[in-house]
Amino acid sequence: MAVLSHITLGTNDKARSARFYDAVLRAIGFERLPKPPEKPLAYERGGEMPTIYIYSPEDGRPATWGNGTHIAFLADRREQVRAFHELALKNGGMDEGEPGERPHYGPDYYAAYVRDPDGNKLQAVCYAPE
Repeated sequence: MAVLSHITLGTNDKARSARFYDAVLRAIGFERLPKPPEKPLAYERGGEMPTIYIYSPEDGRPATWGNGTHIAFLADRREQVRAFHELALKNGGMDEGEPGERPHYGPDYYAAYVRDPDGNKLQAVCYAPE
């Protein structure tokens, strides 16, 4: 059961974000929703919430990121975490923590951290054993 409706991230370059998120979110099972070009990018997994929206800020100011803030996407398998990280780096993202176990967060906690091209920090995490 979803507990979130949606998550919105800002972008300063929609085309660049589309390339990045199409690849990275696909690795963990998300699909881009069909929307007219003037609408924001939107992604869902299995047609269910939460929806991930990528917007240019409504107030016209540049999109920025929050230090200490990140979004963690749940992956079903560790190979998806590795693909998420690899595709992020190939599509303009920056490494913030290679895929690996993080036992200080709990048993079988396997995660990777990246920043998108606009600086938003993202994580893919899997709680299943290898």
